[in-house]
Amino acid sequence: QVQPVESGGGLVQAGGSLRLSCAASGRAFSSYNMGWFRQAPGKEREFVAAISWSGGSTYYADSVKGRFTISRENAKNTVYLQMNSLKPEDTAVYYCASSAYIQEVVVESEYDYWGQGTQVTVSS
Repeated sequence: QVQPVESGGGLVQAGGSLRLSCAASGRAFSSYNMGWFRQAPGKEREFVAAISWSGGSTYYADSVKGRFTISRENAKNTVYLQMNSLKPEDTAVYYCASSAYIQEVVVESEYDYWGQGTQVTVSS
């Protein structure tokens, strides 16, 4: 079991940056694929980014490609989401999720465990 806990959300002006962290419990962290999703008010949760267990493969939604970077430190059981050039439309609750085995990184049901989420608000 790899249970994620997010942190690092907050209020930032458009064009600014934030780094989200996802600390996961469990010895098996280094063998789990990790993903970030977000849910804006009144909208469905959507895929943001994912990283393979080794860190060798990363995936991004088109809406964040070139602005967000996902990375991981297996020695610290932590995944990061560096968010640059933030836009008001990035405002959402951001969730971290873990998956022991995944085929479609954008599909929520592929993930086994979810964090409680952290709020990111981007003001214009």
